[in-house]
Parts: sequence; structure tokens; C-alpha cells
Amino acid sequence: MTHKKHPEVGAPSWSALRIHPALDSKERASGVPLATPNPLIPMSHTITTAKIGRTPITFETGKIAKLADGAVVVTSGETIVLVSAVSATTVKEGQDFFPLTVDYKEKAAAVGKFPGGYFKREGRPSEKEILTARMTDRPLRPLFPKGYLYDTQIISILLSADGQIDPDILSINGASAALCVSDIPFAKPLGAVRVGRINGQFVANPTHDEREQSDLDLVYVGDGEQVIMIEGAANELPEEEFKNALDFALEQSRIVIAAQNELIAKAGKPKREWTPFTVDQGMLEIAYAVAGDRIEAALYTPSKVARGKAVGALKEEVKAKILEQYPAATSFEISQAFDYLQKKAFRVSILDKQKRCDGRGLFDLRQLSSETSVLPRAHGSALFARGETQAMALATLGTTDEAQMIDGYGGGETTKSFLLHYNFPPFSVGETGRFGGQNRREIGHGALAERSIFPVIPSQQEFPYALRVTSEVMESNGSTSMASVCAGVLALMDAGVPIKRPVAGISVGLVTEHDEGGKLTRHTLLSDIIGSEDHFGDMDFKLCGTSEGVTGFQLDLKLPGVSHELMKTAIDDAKRNRTIILDHMTQTLPAPRGEMSKYAPRIETVTIPKDKIGLIIGPGGKTIKGIVAETGAEINVEEEGSHGLVHIYSNNAESLKRAKEIIQGMTKEISVGEVYQGTVVSIKEFGAFVEVLPGKDGLVHISELADTRVNKVEDVVKNGDVIWVKCIGVDDKGRVKLSRKAAMKDRDQAAAGSAA
Repeated sequence: MTHKKHPEVGAPSWSALRIHPALDSKERASGVPLATPNPLIPMSHTITTAKIGRTPITFETGKIAKLADGAVVVTSGETIVLVSAVSATTVKEGQDFFPLTVDYKEKAAAVGKFPGGYFKREGRPSEKEILTARMTDRPLRPLFPKGYLYDTQIISILLSADGQIDPDILSINGASAALCVSDIPFAKPLGAVRVGRINGQFVANPTHDEREQSDLDLVYVGDGEQVIMIEGAANELPEEEFKNALDFALEQSRIVIAAQNELIAKAGKPKREWTPFTVDQGMLEIAYAVAGDRIEAALYTPSKVARGKAVGALKEEVKAKILEQYPAATSFEISQAFDYLQKKAFRVSILDKQKRCDGRGLFDLRQLSSETSVLPRAHGSALFARGETQAMALATLGTTDEAQMIDGYGGGETTKSFLLHYNFPPFSVGETGRFGGQNRREIGHGALAERSIFPVIPSQQEFPYALRVTSEVMESNGSTSMASVCAGVLALMDAGVPIKRPVAGISVGLVTEHDEGGKLTRHTLLSDIIGSEDHFGDMDFKLCGTSEGVTGFQLDLKLPGVSHELMKTAIDDAKRNRTIILDHMTQTLPAPRGEMSKYAPRIETVTIPKDKIGLIIGPGGKTIKGIVAETGAEINVEEEGSHGLVHIYSNNAESLKRAKEIIQGMTKEISVGEVYQGTVVSIKEFGAFVEVLPGKDGLVHISELADTRVNKVEDVVKNGDVIWVKCIGVDDKGRVKLSRKAAMKDRDQAAAGSAA
């Protein structure tokens, strides 16, 4: 069952080693042997180039990490990623799945920085690293041979980053190339390309600067004929343009694949021999004999819980019967035999009888239900259900200071003011398990929902809040990420966030049948797949959008590819069902609420001259901290063009009003003819100085204190008195002249006019 990868692996074979003739006598005396290069391992340094987009991609092997089964350095611009592939030569005892691990790591040194934190070294994976690892992993899995259970690890390391070329595309292409030049069994090279659309024109592998101008961010992975994975977002891109983008991506991916094929021809290793894990045919026959005529009825039990119990009971019968004849059978072999039976029954029912587990038609949605304002203290909340899939979303509004800082080295966004976090507790599937902390799946599902909603989020200028949505999955039976999109949008609308228009998402599945040569003989799509259809089916294609077009998408396959024609049909099916869901959501809440929750922070924005920003902040932030301490409001100051914006947040009206008065007072100039209420701050023999605006005062001469003769200033006012004064002049040195007498006269006239 076990075959060594190369002759030099394992214990040294001295017959395979020789002493180099150039060694001097001292080295000869040491008896240290020098290994002869293995002829099966190409040692040459090989480079190939894919001329794609404005910045070509180069693949290099044979220079770095030569002890790995396969290692490739991928470069575009000044962004460089090393990708290694290593696979064990023995299967662990009891191994019952394919243990593929993909890791992506960014190094601070790649951009000439020190990592943050006390230890000054890289820590746990960032969200960007997790998402890149997932995106590298997903297109690789379907291309390993069935029954390959050898521990396999792909490691991508960012060695250099220019801040413009995203390393994720290099990681995917590098993983494909590393596997293909290695001796690890892997079906074929893959081509990954990012597609943007700028001014209506598709662009291959746009830079970060170009992506800011693009209304599409499509990551496409294919084999040159079929699509294997897509992921990304769009700004309400019409479906027809989305289909055109897939065709453009296919052509571009062929350029990358051609470069990899050239690399394989020059530096590829012969593939190793290995023993596939297969289930004994006798076990399959026992499983069919025991449960073959009853498995369909169990699979079609209406409720997920009841269905699980019925299927579980049959499995126990199969297990007992197999162990009678095969006492040494492992739990994995028994599970594989029973899964084979389930999968066969599932596919026969779908393809032959057009019948689904829950009784729906192939293209029918499950029952929809939704409601909003389900939680009293949340700023916005919603509960959305599609059959036995249920998500509760909570929306929270915060100051712009609450935006998330992103410490990524590959370039792109540095802050996020809209966040969506997805949580999947074990009770949502009726199980026990680890609770707390997010796994890669939760990070990925949250990112999909977040980027799908983001295109309809108002700009900071329109709505200067940071926004967070948390999706708590309450029940799970298929496509909880799409339920999170629907619940999240309703929660935002419930919070009074003026989104452009609602977004909804739906998943499309696929069941196929192939002949012995692997050719597709028949297939059918499935709308709104449930858990078992995801498990036994071949595809999970999630597509989100508004009434105007696509906003987010993700494709996962268990097949080594599907045609573009099939994908285009799936896009049309997703649009049809999305329209139904959007209509349902509109009935629940037609538009964003006009009033926000009383617990949400209110905001006032004051525009100030640009040169007054420093005055508001004060030395070391002293002034703004003082205003916050006095009023209890939160204050954020930012520069925009030729002026400054002061955002004042508070859920207390008086607090908001007072902070606004202080800010306006600090930036306002004293005007001649205006009447002010001020505080006496200093008494002199010749008059009193009165502060009428924060930090700004003027002199009330003793002759202007009253309309009668005043002998002593203290006879009329004292320090700390609050009095009304009128500005009667400003001299050429900026000194302000105030009059209490004039202010009193104006107030008396105003009072007389009111009485009349």
C-alpha cells in the first residue's frame, strides 16, 4: 500500500552515494558521503511567464524550498508569493477523510514593517489570510483523486508586497503549479484570474487602485474549459454582464494554464504510485440488501430531525449486518458503504423521479417567513426563515471611530465601516459542540454576506455611521449565509439605515450523472438546496443581488468543473428565485424606517473652516476631550476638501445640543450688531471683559454698562455673572467692543414689540 516518493527517502542507502572527487584528503578522511542527485528530481531552475493583464505573472521552481514535494515562487509586479506542496507517503491509522490543509501567511517584512504587538512577530491569522487560504483550498479539493487519504499540506507565504497586486490570485495559481510540478497525484493545472470592469470594459487582474474604480470583483478559477470556482462581489451588475465576465475570465485563465503547462514540461516530476482507499464490494452489497428498498422512504421523511432519525436507524442495521460478515470493518468503511447507498438513492430519485427529500419540485423555494423589530434594545433586528433555515440579525449603529482598522500587508482597504459577523452555534443543527470563537467556515460565510450587502450601504457622507450586523443562525438546513443576507438587510432597514434597495440571496444545487469515461450524460439543477442536497449533490452556487443586478456570489464544486452554459442557466434560476424573496421582504418592511431606535446614537454634523480643526482638537486632544467630558457626546473630526466636518453622536438630545453649541461657538466669529449672552471673566477699573463665545471675549467699557452713570464696575457686574451684551464694533487690531447698555435697549424694544 505504501510506496516511497523517492529512492533517497527513508534510511540512507550507501550504495546510492559517492564521494565527490573534488574533496581534499581531510574531507575524504572524514568519510562523509555526498548524495548523488536523483535523476527523477529535476534540479534545474525553471521560469515561465503568463502575459496576462498589465502585469505578467511568472512561475519559478527549482531554486527555493527544493525539499518540498513541489514549490513554486509566483511573482507579479513586486508582489511575490512562495507556495509549497507536501503530501505524506503513508496513511494515518484510522484516517477516514482526505486531510488537505491550506494555509496562507502574510509577513510584515514583505512590506518592510515590524509586526504590531508586544512580541513583534506575526500572530494568529487575520481575516484576509483566512479568506485567501479558503479561496486557495476550494478549487483544489475536487482535483485530487477519489480515495486519496494521504495527509497533504499547501503553504503560501507572502514574501514581498507592492500594495497593488493582490497576493490571493498568486496563491491560487502557485498552489496549482506546486502540485502539478510535484509527484503528488493532482488532476490538472488551474488558472486563476481576477476580473474587474472599469467604464464598461473588463480588466484582467486589476490593481488595488483600479479596483476602486471597478463595479465588479470576480475571482475565477477554471481548467481552461470549465469553471471550478468563482467568488466575489459586484455593484448591482446586470446578469448578462456577469455572464460575459465569466466568458472573459475563461479566456484569460487559459493564458495562466499555458504558462503552468510549460513549467510542468520543463520541471515536472513523475507522479508517485499510491494505493486508493476503496470499500469492499461485499460491504456495498450488504448495505443495499439491508436498506436498499427502505432508504428512499427514510430520505424522504419531511422533517430534518425525523429524517435524521430514520436514516440513522437504517445505518445501525447496516452496521450490524456488515460486522457479522466483516468483523474487522472500520467505522469509516461502514459509513462509506452506507453513504454510497444514500447517494445512489438520492441521485436516482432526483434524476429519474424528479423528486426531492422534502417533497418540493426541483425549482421550488421553501416557505418564507420574516419579521422585524424582534428585539427591544437592538438598533435594528430581524428574523428570516426559509424552511428549516433560520437566521436572526442584529444591526448596531456606531460612530465612525468604531470602524475596523485592517492591518494587511497585501494592499487594499485599511478600514471597514460596515461589518457583518456570522455565528453558527451547534444547537442550530441539533448537536452539541464547541461554542465560542469563529472557525474558517464562519469567517467565510460572514465575508460572503458582508460583501453582498455592502454595495447598497450608504456612503459616509450620506450616513456618517459605522454599521455592524451580527447574524445568529438559529436553525440550519442549507444556505444559512443566504438567510443571513436577507435577515441582515431587514435588520438594517429596521434600524433606519437608508440602503439603496434590498438585497436577497439564494443557492442553486446540481445533480449529475456521468458515464464510465467521465462524460456528463444528464444533470438537473436544484433551487434552494437543503443540507442533504448539499452533501450528496455536486454544487453549491450562492448568488445575491437586488432588483437591479448581482452584488455577491460564491461557487463550491465537488466536480472537477462545470460548463459555462450550465452556470449561465444557474444564474437565471437564482435571479428568478431572488425576485420572489425580494417581494417577500418588501411585504415585511417596504422601506427603511424613517425613525431610528431611541437607543441608537443621533448625529449632528457641523461644518467648520479647515483652519479651525486644530482649535477643536486642542493640544494633545485636550479641548475635544473636555467637550466630551462636559457633554457626554462622542465627537469625531475629519478633514474633507477645503473644510472640516465635526460629527457629534449622542442618544441624548440635550447632550447633542450642548456639544453642537460649543463647537459652533468655538468656530464662530463675533459679528458687529449681534447680541450674545456671555460670562464676565475679568473686572478692570475701566470696564469688564465678557466671554461671549468659547475662547473669545470683548470689553464692555464702564460707560456701556448701563444707561446711567456708573461710578464703579463692581456696582453693576461681578466676575462670573452672565449678562447680555451687543457687539458695537471691532477695531483694526481685532479688539471687540461690547455694550450691555445697547443689548438691554434692544431687548426692551423687542419686549415692547411683542406686547403690542
